[in-house]
Amino acid sequence: MNLLKSKTDQIRGRYNRIAFLYNSLEAPMEYLRFRNWRNRLMKMISGPSVLEVGVGTGKNLPYYPLDVDVTAIDFSPRMLSYSKKSAFKLGIDVKLHLMDVQQLQFPDKSFDTVFGTFVFCSVPDPLAGLRELRRVCKPDGKLLLLEHIRPHNSFMGLLFDAMNPIAVRIMGANINRTTIDNIQKLGWKITKDINLGNNIVHLIEATP
Repeated sequence: MNLLKSKTDQIRGRYNRIAFLYNSLEAPMEYLRFRNWRNRLMKMISGPSVLEVGVGTGKNLPYYPLDVDVTAIDFSPRMLSYSKKSAFKLGIDVKLHLMDVQQLQFPDKSFDTVFGTFVFCSVPDPLAGLRELRRVCKPDGKLLLLEHIRPHNSFMGLLFDAMNPIAVRIMGANINRTTIDNIQKLGWKITKDINLGNNIVHLIEATP
């Protein structure tokens, strides 16, 4: 079996298993920090055509701008089912698709803004995902990401490296990804890099 497919299936399985608990597990951080950070990112979105990757259980839905046409994807059927329920309850018009960011099924240069929140810690091949986002982003469009990354501090970086196998096993999320470096490797030009907390959580804006 293809190694990437095997890894993707493994991570998808983990998210399918924890989908019913996901919102509860993150509730404290969502209340204290995440909701404000999500809202801050949403204010940076430009339309009219927008893509959210890794929509998960739909935590960003309440913050979507009203004047944009949003398409949202996730590779976990069970996580996506919660997004559909949330969109229905909120009365939000969003096109939801079961799809993998590593293999997007959209034409080139389709979206004005592509964004995700805490997604690339879980993508098995983050470079493939970022490459696909660059492909579907319009030349004058932008990428917005809210991500936690490997700390620059030597001690904290090593600590996160040591804790990473446990985090991956429990949540399917890597806590030591060098996402900013990955963005630049794929040719994105970073226009904003906002340190939101202890140089671990960053709000990133980039152009193709």
